[in-house]
Amino acid sequence: MNIKFETLINALSRRFKRDIISAESQTMQLQGGTVGNVYLVIGIAETVDGEKLPYRIVLKIQKKWERYGDPGSWRREYDLYASDLGATFSDTFRWPTCYHAEMNTEENEFQLWLEYIDGVSGLDLSGDMYEQAALELGRYQGKLYAEQPAVLQSLTNLSHADFMKNTYLHYRSWPVVYDYIRSENCEFPQYVRQMLIDIDEHTDEILARIEKLPLVLCHRDFWVTNLIYADGKIALIDWDTSGWGYLGEDLASLIADEADIDHMVEYYQRCVPAYYKGFSEYADVSPIADHCVYELILLVFGYRLVEGYLHKEDDDEKMKCVHMLQKIYEMNSNPAQG
Repeated sequence: MNIKFETLINALSRRFKRDIISAESQTMQLQGGTVGNVYLVIGIAETVDGEKLPYRIVLKIQKKWERYGDPGSWRREYDLYASDLGATFSDTFRWPTCYHAEMNTEENEFQLWLEYIDGVSGLDLSGDMYEQAALELGRYQGKLYAEQPAVLQSLTNLSHADFMKNTYLHYRSWPVVYDYIRSENCEFPQYVRQMLIDIDEHTDEILARIEKLPLVLCHRDFWVTNLIYADGKIALIDWDTSGWGYLGEDLASLIADEADIDHMVEYYQRCVPAYYKGFSEYADVSPIADHCVYELILLVFGYRLVEGYLHKEDDDEKMKCVHMLQKIYEMNSNPAQG
């Protein structure tokens, strides 16, 4: 791919806080799709006084696309980096530093030049790292909830509080998944089927309980691939779904989104108390008798796992969906105390 020399020099000058006059570069794709691509750019930068500095920097190129129920999400990460949200993070919980941001309105595309953080991510995260991520998330959301910094009111491009509810209702209205768990052909264990049917039958009551929880700034894609653990600290990438959500909503993603199936129940039991411990350092959580994380997991991921089971062709992948649903059932039998 072609990188604009001036843009690279500008990003590296900010990266090193030095005047960079030249740089060689090699690019390799980290992840990519039809609407966005992420690259690792590596090379040697040269300062004005001849010093040569090796570098690694991340380039994210995002094109316009439309997410169901959230049309502004494609450009949200650019908007957030252009805001003062970065000042709300701490040394132990933050996003990667952005060295250069550029919006091309004609092409409906933006570029972010971001800090490369070398750390542990995905299913390589340990139970202790999960627990720390939950603790730091609780602290961050609790601090923002208690202090209500002015930047929160200035953020105009955030997903809405009812995004989670509307996504669930959208899935529930889809006969392919709704009818399957009620059909004679359903191959799920009866208790799994009943768990999903029960959540449908008690939706109004469950949503009423959830909607009494504090509204907090949620990442809304808080799963292991977007977490980087390095030097005892948590960094969080991919902020395009973020917005207002309910206490514990991000925790549901940490525990159940393409998670470590063998440890799901253990991580549920460990992460919920850690999260509430972090939140309570800044805000009083004693009025919250019911944390609703189990219900949030089912609302967000229940039908998604049914869809996964129905559309995956590989038998092992299909069984993973069933096993995850079984683990979610086990969480309710082994509740975590917030």
